Amino acid sequence: MTATLTASAALLLTACGSGGGDDGSSDKIEGAGGGSKASASPSAKPDGAKRPEIKIPAEFQANFSGWTNSDPKAQGVLDDGKEELRAKYAAIIEGNPDSDAVAFYNSGASLTTARKWIKGFTETDDSLIGEVKAYNPKVNVNGKDTAVFFYCVDERKASTKNRKTKKVTATPDTPDSVLQYRARLTKSKQGVWQTVSLETVPGGCK
Repeated sequence: MTATLTASAALLLTACGSGGGDDGSSDKIEGAGGGSKASASPSAKPDGAKRPEIKIPAEFQANFSGWTNSDPKAQGVLDDGKEELRAKYAAIIEGNPDSDAVAFYNSGASLTTARKWIKGFTETDDSLIGEVKAYNPKVNVNGKDTAVFFYCVDERKASTKNRKTKKVTATPDTPDSVLQYRARLTKSKQGVWQTVSLETVPGGCK
C-alpha cells in the first residue's frame, strides 16, 4: 500500500480504494450538508445486506463516469467500490476516522490504511471541497467471492479547506494528481464486496 502525500496539495491521494466496470454511462453523485441537499447512497440492495447511508456535502462532488457493467457480479463490485470511496470522502469531511461506513466497505489492511489516511485530515483539521472524477473502471471477478478492481481518480479540481482558518489548498494541476487505484476485494457473508487491499499509483492514468 502506498499513500501519496503531495506537499502542497492537501487532497492526500489515498491508499485505499475500489473500482471497476465498462460501458460509458455517467453517474454524477452530488451531496449536501450544512443545511443543503444531501447526496445519499442506497441503504439496501437485492442481496439483503443493509448498507449505510452515505451523505456528502454539496461543496464537494464525487463524479463517477462509466461505472456500469453488463455482468451482474461485476456491477456489484462497481456499486460497492463506489460506496467505499464515497464513504472515505464523507469520513474526511465529517472528521471521523472511525466511520462505520468506512469499516463496512473495508477490511484488513485496507481498513487500517483508510483510517490512517482519514486521520491525516482530521489531525490538520482539514475538509474537502471541489470535485473529483472517478472513471475508467475495470473489474475482474474471480470465482464467486474475489475480484480485482482498477480505476482512475482525477483530483486536480479538488482542494482541502481548513475548518478553523478557512485556508484553501488546491491539489497541484499535474499528471501525478490523476491516480490509478488498484484494489482487491472479497465478498463478505452478507454479500458485500469489501476492499481488502489497495494501491494507488500517482500518474497511473495518463
